[in-house]
Amino acid sequence: MSYDLVVIGTGPGGYVCAIRAAQLGLRTAVVEKRKTHGGTCLNVGCIPSKALLHASHLFEEARDHLSELGIGVGAPKLDLKRMMAFKNEGVEGNVKGVEFLLKKNKIDVFHGVGRIAAVGQVEVRGEDGTNQMVEAKNIVIATGSDVARLPGIEIDEKAVVSSTGALELERVPKRLLVVGAGVIGLELGSVWRRLGSEVTVVEFLDRILPGMDGEVAKQFQRILGKQGIAFRLSSKVTGVEKTKGGLKVSVEPAAGGDAETIDADVVLVAIGRVPYTEGLGLEHIGVQRDAKGRILTDEHFATNVTGIYAIGDVIAGPMLAHKAEDEGVAVAEILAGKAGHVNYEVIPNVVYTFPEVASVGRTEEELKAAGIAYTVGRFPFTANGRAKVNRATDGFVKVLADAQTDRVLGVHIIGAEAGEMIHEAAVLMEFGGSAEDLARTCHAHPTRSEAVKEAALAVEKRAIHM
Repeated sequence: MSYDLVVIGTGPGGYVCAIRAAQLGLRTAVVEKRKTHGGTCLNVGCIPSKALLHASHLFEEARDHLSELGIGVGAPKLDLKRMMAFKNEGVEGNVKGVEFLLKKNKIDVFHGVGRIAAVGQVEVRGEDGTNQMVEAKNIVIATGSDVARLPGIEIDEKAVVSSTGALELERVPKRLLVVGAGVIGLELGSVWRRLGSEVTVVEFLDRILPGMDGEVAKQFQRILGKQGIAFRLSSKVTGVEKTKGGLKVSVEPAAGGDAETIDADVVLVAIGRVPYTEGLGLEHIGVQRDAKGRILTDEHFATNVTGIYAIGDVIAGPMLAHKAEDEGVAVAEILAGKAGHVNYEVIPNVVYTFPEVASVGRTEEELKAAGIAYTVGRFPFTANGRAKVNRATDGFVKVLADAQTDRVLGVHIIGAEAGEMIHEAAVLMEFGGSAEDLARTCHAHPTRSEAVKEAALAVEKRAIHM
């Protein structure tokens, strides 16, 4: 069977790439090793974690805060089995949606492990051991990423878990130790803290959320600390011992020193993710990779081997589903003779805790390192009418603008629904807008988004409500 395009992997990048290619008239097929589509994101990542974040937040609200609003519901009872079923129902709905979209766009699906046998040939090995050879003018690798592992510490997905196992725990652990203070560790740590766990986060660096704006990270850590999450920064986990009474976790200073033992019932290893390229046959066909195992591509997502492209977590850049989706659209358009493009300066990033953390563009640290003169506007949610009346005043909005041109270079938000608010900044930046443009745009009252306008006004020190 011969196709214009075969996409290996149907995560957000892969299935979006295939759909866009089919829309453009390319005969398209996909290869997927799972029984369901959607990759890590829909099956064991973004979607199930957001379901548990939503459910656990409502549980905590009912337990701790509804009485403050005059709503008496009594002490809520946690039915973890039903909560997990709620999560699974959401996952099922999403993966079936992707299956429907592939059928709707007349995309052929091959279930099995894909391997590039040669230029223009993908071998698909099914679960039953049968092999099929699929011919393609072009091949896009969209196989995503896998969890990064700590040397010497075995992940059994029961007591020592990755993000996958943390989404399937059968009971609330009394003591949860999270290794890594990145997005995944903080989100899943928040879920289990709300449901009753004592959560300790161990981070090698001296800060949480590496890569995000430093001021934002400091305030966010204070907020999480008030919620009950304990942090051990500049520390590393060097061992996990299983005993009858639980786990004994060895923790040492990152710079070296004496170890101490922390007791835990479950350890979540959330130190990041690595490109998943196992079994693709890259060495056999000569596809080049960098020192981190990422596939090297040019500005058109092409590898050094003619007809083979790569997108998403297997190439450089943030490991984000929406980044992979945009790359999938871009490479499909390039293959169809159009001008596909991704603006890497305007890719939002969100931490879906409560409050949420959202950012787009440059951080202060990045601007300083690049020697770019900039101005800053800040506005706290304590001064926002909607936030005050809803008792959701943690956080602030921060706008960074070029000191000479006033062009917005970065926006950072901590606050309820920050992940929804960040997109007006993304649109503004996509069109090269200024802080003045944002400040002069009428915002509905009362909304949390007024804080974005006020932060833009604060760039020129003329915020109204502060």
